[in-house]
Amino acid sequence: MNRIKPVIVLCLLCSINIVFAQPKTISQKVEALLKKMTLAEKIGQLNQYNGNWEATGPVTTDVGDKLDAIKHGEVGSVLNIVGVKHTRVFQEAAMQSRLKIPLLFGQDVIHGYSITFPIPLAEAASWDLSAIERSARIAATEAAAGGIHWTFAPMVDIARDPRWGRVMEGAGEDPYLGSLIATARVHGFQGKGLGNLDAVMACAKHFTAYGAAIGGRDYNSVDMSLRTLWEIYLPPFKAAVDAGVGTFMNSFNDLNGIPASGNHYLQTDILKGKWGFKGFIVSDWGSIGEMINHGYVKDNYQAAEVAINAGNDMDMESRSYINNLAKLVADKKVPIQRIDDAVRRILTKKYELGLFNDPYRFSDADREKHVMNTPESVAAARDVARKSIVLLKNEHNLLPLSKDLNSIALIGPLVKAKGEMKGFWSLNVGDESQIVSLYEGMQQAAGKSKLLYAKGCDITDTSKAGFDEAYKTAMQADVVIMAMGERPDMTGEAKSRSNIHLPGVQEELIKAISATGKPLVVLLMSGRPMVFNWTADHVPAILYTWWLGNQAGNAIADVLYGNYNPAAKLPITFPRTEGQIPIYYDHYNTGRPAHGDKDVNYTSAYIDLQNSPKYAFGYGLSYTTFGYSNLKFSKKSMAKDGEITVTFDLQNTGKYAGEEVAQLYLRQLVSQPVRPVKELKGFQKVMLQPGETKTISFTINKEKLAFYNDQLQRITQPGEFSLMIGSASDDIRLQDNFFLSH
Repeated sequence: MNRIKPVIVLCLLCSINIVFAQPKTISQKVEALLKKMTLAEKIGQLNQYNGNWEATGPVTTDVGDKLDAIKHGEVGSVLNIVGVKHTRVFQEAAMQSRLKIPLLFGQDVIHGYSITFPIPLAEAASWDLSAIERSARIAATEAAAGGIHWTFAPMVDIARDPRWGRVMEGAGEDPYLGSLIATARVHGFQGKGLGNLDAVMACAKHFTAYGAAIGGRDYNSVDMSLRTLWEIYLPPFKAAVDAGVGTFMNSFNDLNGIPASGNHYLQTDILKGKWGFKGFIVSDWGSIGEMINHGYVKDNYQAAEVAINAGNDMDMESRSYINNLAKLVADKKVPIQRIDDAVRRILTKKYELGLFNDPYRFSDADREKHVMNTPESVAAARDVARKSIVLLKNEHNLLPLSKDLNSIALIGPLVKAKGEMKGFWSLNVGDESQIVSLYEGMQQAAGKSKLLYAKGCDITDTSKAGFDEAYKTAMQADVVIMAMGERPDMTGEAKSRSNIHLPGVQEELIKAISATGKPLVVLLMSGRPMVFNWTADHVPAILYTWWLGNQAGNAIADVLYGNYNPAAKLPITFPRTEGQIPIYYDHYNTGRPAHGDKDVNYTSAYIDLQNSPKYAFGYGLSYTTFGYSNLKFSKKSMAKDGEITVTFDLQNTGKYAGEEVAQLYLRQLVSQPVRPVKELKGFQKVMLQPGETKTISFTINKEKLAFYNDQLQRITQPGEFSLMIGSASDDIRLQDNFFLSH
């Protein structure tokens, strides 16, 4: 017995050591798994394939059996697989691999999953950060219930050229507003943190400056100073990092001659170095291989070398990594440490999502059934949609419509449109019966008996054959509402347009109906700013409704009847014509600035066109009016590390309860380098009852006055500043100066 006891004790000690040797933290688990992996298995984790359900780029057809590749550990992620049933099939294949490393399922959940919300540019017009976050939160909840782990959103590219089709996918032209919206969307998608069953991993894209493509032509080159890059285009990406975004995606463009997928300065020096980003970077679709077309590399072997050494971790659909990395390591052109770093970043996210504990935790058919299209989510979609509608014009208070109208003519190619309401970058997950057309929304609000209808023309028609019927229909009505605009596939990726006027003969139809003399309201549905000068100048009431998603018809009816008072403001400048592009509010002054639109005498001006835009950044009307008064400073001089509090009174001076987005702009009057004529540095969206007054305050601190000098140092310079508060960038109501001391 005495001889047996030492053996038992020894066994117990060994058991204890084994227990304590088990990795506890995610970092320890990742390192333990890395040690077990072959080079081929590591490279597999860096490889992402399309699932072929719905492609967002040229479909790869020569990959072979993808399920077989997954079983052999050659794939780390798959995109475009929707639904619990399909994701489970692919995950089961991964569980047959040697190390049973789970797959990541990615999807372009851009503005909704089963429920489609307004396009991102429309949501940005709401200037309502909580509503934007809620939209992403619902999309994440539904997507996660559908088996998705990872969304390729938010797109945080600053865009100042409405010819660029992907302008619809972002937050507009301003880095301050764009940064706040980037934060809201990351928080919405990722919720309380990765690993929760109602959260998906967000992806800030496209890194970077994609929105500045020359000529507004998608995928085109970008050429800009590094100071412009840091001042305008990088801030929303930095905000996404600070918000804890899980991943980044590269852009298709080259930046100053270097394709983004192979740009070491962007990916390693800035993102992973200066900003300390701990997530991983995925290329955009095929962009690593596309460096060959750029003329930057000669073949996929060199493309893989350049991309991985620059800091790109995962290859989406170019097959450059899976076919070349092993040889590159053997040839000592890619250090194994770089491979390990990329794999480590990807495995960390898979552990954080809880996929190693349960690879099928996001593949729950019961949850999928009960989470989609809840009444609460539908109500939220309606609320976000109406908050996104911009009132551009309302002469003689034509809107809101009277409830006593006997007949309403609905005219235009988009009156009964349903699928079009979803806009570009929407998923075919929900049922089209869930989409509310304008006609259906007005039926519910006004009753079918009051409605008259004529199509008039199709979106891109050159024929006026339907004009006569539309004219006769309008003549029978008390008021006419026209639904005009683009097709959804006229804005989005690879949908750049040189001509952004209303398509076809639509504006001719508007002219014809205007000639009836009937009260006329025009609704403009689009994914970008359009040019519609005749309509803007002659139609009494105009609403810019963008693409509003499933609840479009109900939301528009809510606004038309005044059940919701529009409060949206433009997040991007609307030009008078394409010749003004790019046009944006925070431009620099020149040595010969034009003083007003008629000043063309050797000034920076057009001789055939006004300098001012048709509608400025921050512009948007309400059914009520607002007064600004009583501007006060806590002090007029601020120390470098101090702050100034500014207060003013905002009053609802009209008849309707409504919200106003009060906007704060700053300008440093003398600076080296020079500063823009104004920059948005704060805003508040305030609800006021008729006659109600609230005192609003803004705080000015060092960060609001800081900028990048020509050495890319973030600095402040002492001097005089102009403070401007108003209803839009061109509608400043209060203004005074203050000083930053030495």
